[in-house]
Amino acid sequence: MAPQHKTSLRKFEKSLPIALLRSREATTRLFKPFIDSHDLTMPQWRVLRALAEAEALDAKTLAERCVILPPSLTRIFRCLTQRGLIAQVDCNDARRHMVRLTDAGRALFEEVVEESEPSYRRLAEAFGAERLDMLLDLLNELRDTVQQMDNTPMEDALPPLRRAAGR
Repeated sequence: MAPQHKTSLRKFEKSLPIALLRSREATTRLFKPFIDSHDLTMPQWRVLRALAEAEALDAKTLAERCVILPPSLTRIFRCLTQRGLIAQVDCNDARRHMVRLTDAGRALFEEVVEESEPSYRRLAEAFGAERLDMLLDLLNELRDTVQQMDNTPMEDALPPLRRAAGR
């Protein structure tokens, strides 16, 4: 006999974390060949992508924007620097590690974008450009909401416990 649960659990197909993972995997499969063909990992690409929109960024900002743990980011910096794709930027604050794209890094970024753009357009056409834009906005709102929830003390987030009779 299967165990009985007091609360009804949503169906597996309606699990938000599972749906997000499946969507991530599907979209990654769409774009990963372009990254792989340039001997880049997905985290390395995220760093190049983030730097392409900025003059220079510090390690803390890159770790947050690219969703990469600092120890992994250190290895990524070393690899991208050895390949001549990023360079360290002098900074007044010695505690901050600032990097920027080199000309070679920018050229590689542009090449990958040019190669992958037709796939992005196909996705936008198939899914709907407006719906894709709305989805991105909703995902950002969801992230912000969860982050705000993380900052809410648990006693404020949970309903008050009922007192047992006689206490």
